[in-house]
Amino acid sequence: MNKNDKIVDREIFFEEKIERRLIKFNTTWGLFSPKRMDVGSKLLLKRVKVNKTDKVLDLGCGYGALGVTLAGLVSEGSVLMVDKDFVAVEYANKNVELNGLKNAEAKLSNMLESIDEDKKFDLIVSNLPAKVSKEMYWIMFEDIEKHLELNGRVYLVIIKGLKKFIKRTLKEKFGNCKRVAYNNNYILYMAEKIEIVEGIEGDSY
Repeated sequence: MNKNDKIVDREIFFEEKIERRLIKFNTTWGLFSPKRMDVGSKLLLKRVKVNKTDKVLDLGCGYGALGVTLAGLVSEGSVLMVDKDFVAVEYANKNVELNGLKNAEAKLSNMLESIDEDKKFDLIVSNLPAKVSKEMYWIMFEDIEKHLELNGRVYLVIIKGLKKFIKRTLKEKFGNCKRVAYNNNYILYMAEKIEIVEGIEGDSY
């Protein structure tokens, strides 16, 4: 080994304190934000409204920053995390075990393709990837709407460059869209699956 070569640990461990709860994470290089929870995920977790009985879906879960944290809040509910990256799914399941959770699991899925058609969720969350085609976003929103319970909520944290498209698309799909929080780089939107009354539209901010 050259004296200038560095030995890099493959396994990364860190802790995050979210709403007075300490969450442990095991990650690795190549996953999104492997050394600390990203700002967008923290923004969502700070403002998302959760019921203890919620059935939650974390879409594009990575190593489980959102899903693992939310699993601790839905003591009478459950969390399903999905990602198309098998390494991400492996580490999300590691983090379920690391935090002693019994109500969460991660599985491999390209968006929602591997989820049973009749499976419904009360809450769907996602830290949306920025470099995805609009066609893929449309497919994703179709699937989200299909898998949401009536009165279910979807929370999406996005980079500001996507705000016009995501806001317009959410309103077209759900009839409502609310800006819940924002900072210099990210916006958190929320939409509800409600019964649409003809002639009445939801608020958009």
